[in-house]
Formats: sequence, structure tokens, C-alpha cells
Amino acid sequence: MTALHFDDADVRRLLSLEALLPAMRRALEDLSAGRVVQPLRTVMDIPAEQGYFFLKPALTADALATKLITLIPGNPARGLPTLLATIVLMDPATGRTLATMDGTWITELRTAAVSAVAADAIVPPGPKVVAMLGSGALARTHAAALRAVRPITEIRVWSRDPSNVARCAAEIGGVACASAEAAVRGADIVCTVTNATEPVLRGAWLKPGAFVAAVGAPRPTWRELDDEAMRHVLIADSRHSAEHEAGDVIDSGATVTAEIGEILAGTAAPPPPGTTVIFKALGQAVEDAVSARLVYDRALAERTIAAAAAEGRS
Repeated sequence: MTALHFDDADVRRLLSLEALLPAMRRALEDLSAGRVVQPLRTVMDIPAEQGYFFLKPALTADALATKLITLIPGNPARGLPTLLATIVLMDPATGRTLATMDGTWITELRTAAVSAVAADAIVPPGPKVVAMLGSGALARTHAAALRAVRPITEIRVWSRDPSNVARCAAEIGGVACASAEAAVRGADIVCTVTNATEPVLRGAWLKPGAFVAAVGAPRPTWRELDDEAMRHVLIADSRHSAEHEAGDVIDSGATVTAEIGEILAGTAAPPPPGTTVIFKALGQAVEDAVSARLVYDRALAERTIAAAAAEGRS
């Protein structure tokens, strides 16, 4: 059977947030339980562009996959996303390539779904105010994912580019803020979805009991949060990744209290109500493998239905 190929439009049609939320919950539980084979990502510099190339493999019970990612800071000026990705999905039994697919939407949606799953496990019920530090694609998917798990009364948006802030706020039904501090003060949920290499979030701004989804700064020397913020309870998607890849964790000397998969599975207790929590997410390869399998299985199901319909008409 010839390997399938799904472009960005295909992936956006085939992958839904509704399917991703429970899938990401299971993926995080499997990762923490040791049911996933996943080495640390490989990272290569692209010096001419001040960028990076990432290689992220993972093996689950029904998927063998690797994601190839480029992070090029100058891409927005070219009309391209900062992050571009391709995923290769293989049969874990034979190694045969099942599909290749554009990984841009998978990256954007599964990242937000993981933040939402973590928030759902830790943030108390009830209406919430969200601060979004960053105004790119991840801000947009995070707005949708958080609204799927909690009633959101306000989303405040800040980034270094006021024009981007205005566009993002308009698209997600948010409020543009002139400073990061103005966005964060009093917010129940804070999402840092930036390309920052120096802290943009100060712990002094955080409301007691706030939940922070720290999504950016995926390199050992990059920071989004200052040391004061990192002194709060720290939950990670992967303890090993956080300790070896996250500048926020490495530079601050913070200790990971638990993995989110442990909390989801009930093998670790969630932080007590009223605790300020930092959730550090590095974007685990298992999330991409599971998402790619969802895309592939949905496409096969559609083809089966179409074939049955065609046979019925003949």
C-alpha cells in the first residue's frame, strides 16, 4: 500500500480539538507510566538563520513516528510560521511508512490541548480570566482549548508587537494589553506562548493560586519566567525533558514536583487548592505520534465510508 500524504488543509480537516483532548490525556498518562519509548529530542543549529532543527521520535503501542521541526525566527517577515514541521508515521510492527503529513496544525493544536488538559486537572471549576503572553498561532489555539475546559470571561493578550496583539485579540475575542504586567495581574490562567529567550513573566505579577502554562523557551538557555515565578509548585509534561531542556527549570534550579501524567492517572496528588502552579510543557514527541495516528485513522475511516457509499450506488 502506498504511503498517504496529508497537507496542512487535510490535517486541519481531519484533526479536531474534541478528539485531541482525551487523546492527549491518555498520551500523557502513558508517558509517565513508561508505556512510551521516547528519547530526548535532537537539536541542530541553523546558524545563518539563527534557527534550529529538531528531530523528535516516539514509539507507542500503535504508532511509530518522528517529527522534523524547523524554528526560524525570521519567518514571519517572509509570511511563514516561525515553526514548520513534518511528521512521518510508521507501522510499529513492520516499520513501513503509513503517511507523511504537515505537522504545523498538529503542533499548534496538540500543544494547546495539553495545556488545557493540565488546566482541567489543576484549575478549580468556575469562570476564569486568562492572560496570553504571545500573539501567534499558539495564542489562538490556546484560547480555543481553554474555552473547551473552563468558562472564560476574559482573555487579555500581550506581545512585543502591538499590531499582532490587536489582530490576535480581535480574532479570539480578547482584549489587547499594553504590557505583560497589565495582562497578568489578577489573571487565573496565564499562558506564555512566546519566542522569548529572556523572562517575560515576573512572579511578582502572579495572582495567588494562578495556573501558568509555560509553553515557550524550549532550549536550555532560554527563559520565559523569572526565578520568582519558578519558585512556585512546578509540574512538567516530562520530568526528564524539563530537567535537561528547559532553561526556566535549569537556570532557576527549580524542582519538578510531579508530571502531569502522574496527576491525571492518580499516582500523584494534584497541588492543594489555592496553590500557584507552573506547568512546564516541552511538547513531547508522543503527543505528535498520537495526533498523527488520529489523522491517519480518521482518513482511513472516511475512505471506508466513501467506498461503501460508492459500492451502494453501483
